[in-house]
Amino acid sequence: MWDSFSEWCLGQAPRVTLDNLGLEDLHAYQAARYGRKASDHALSPRYVLRLMRHIDRVMRHHAARTDVEPNTAASDWIAMHPEVRFAEAERQDPLPDYLTAAEARQLIVHVSAARPRAGRISAALAAMSWQEVRNRASVGLQLGAGLTPGDVRALTVDSPITLGSRVRGRPWKLQVPGNGTSQPRETPIAPWAAELLQYWLQVRQDARVAGAFLFPSTRTGKPWRADSQYMNARQVLEDAGMDSRAGGSFRLRHSFALRQLRRGTLPEQVAQWMGVEPAEMKRYERVLPAHIEVV
Repeated sequence: MWDSFSEWCLGQAPRVTLDNLGLEDLHAYQAARYGRKASDHALSPRYVLRLMRHIDRVMRHHAARTDVEPNTAASDWIAMHPEVRFAEAERQDPLPDYLTAAEARQLIVHVSAARPRAGRISAALAAMSWQEVRNRASVGLQLGAGLTPGDVRALTVDSPITLGSRVRGRPWKLQVPGNGTSQPRETPIAPWAAELLQYWLQVRQDARVAGAFLFPSTRTGKPWRADSQYMNARQVLEDAGMDSRAGGSFRLRHSFALRQLRRGTLPEQVAQWMGVEPAEMKRYERVLPAHIEVV
């Protein structure tokens, strides 16, 4: 495994080394072998999992020997790909990882600090960059509207719906674009997340952010790349005082589903909001009998 990977690394220009290996390199290595036959070193999910774990061990060993912070690119890559992460699990559909009520409240307080209170903008808020407001607002929609990271990156400036809102000008639901696996859909937004989204729209306008994407990566409107959005969401969770355990920000989406089901919303409706088949709600039903508390 390592010989094949290291040969690929040394064949890149510039060379990929233990000191500069990043998520983009791991994406490229996987893509270079996608669809090949086993005899041509195709990377099955189990193979990838074993390889990434091995790379992670090598990187941590290298960090210990050189007294530097470990490079977590391999473990981050695993967390971003559930089909690989659970490749060796006895069940391909493990129980969803979700936020406890205390964790949800803690995160809501943190991300909501990126909007004015009582119409007043504090010095700390005024000093906050538009990217930081973007990061917190996007994480807020993952928890408050049940979005996937891909949904977040696909949203456009036309996605927020204000028509019919109880508060004039405030979005109360989202039109989520379809993709290769799901149809376009609408999903409601929790009030606290809607307030944060409303402020982000104002910040976006004031910062003169261009383009059609609701959450672009640059002021010129370039799309938000998956690895960048993943790392930014992870940073928001860490800044909120929460660990970045495996599962990443998908915990927020699962928490949304559980909250809606606990409120008595029909599973079919929740599935429609999330853009999944109703049968996928079964995994949440295995959690709900525990009488969990969700926010």
